[in-house]
Amino acid sequence: GDDVIEIDQVEALGLQGTEGVIIRTLPNSIVKQTRTYSGQNPPYLHHETVAFLVEKGCKHLVLDLPSIDRESDEGQLLGHKAFWNYPEEPRMDCTVTELAFIPSDVRDGLYLLNLQVAPFENDASPSRPVIFPLVKD
Repeated sequence: GDDVIEIDQVEALGLQGTEGVIIRTLPNSIVKQTRTYSGQNPPYLHHETVAFLVEKGCKHLVLDLPSIDRESDEGQLLGHKAFWNYPEEPRMDCTVTELAFIPSDVRDGLYLLNLQVAPFENDASPSRPVIFPLVKD
């Protein structure tokens, strides 16, 4: 009964060599900005979907969900481990930005991503993703 983002939902996007991927889920209501996610088992990415994104070259994943992993997964963190290739050969130059609200007036497409990350010496840090369209309408 979980809402899970599967590989087939991202395969058709043609992501080969795309270093940054932004995932916006539907419905995309402004309520996302104040919703209480704790205890609700919100949607997440299947760990094979995460591995697929990594295989396609994704180094920076931005999504509007509270986590790429299931809320209660008994500490498995399969999505996080797949993204960072942990513990085999950790990818130290990669980021995951969770709980990013992407307004509905932002069209799907290609953008330049300026990911502003606070310079904390930690495994987590606040970030501010800023995007610039590559093609003007």
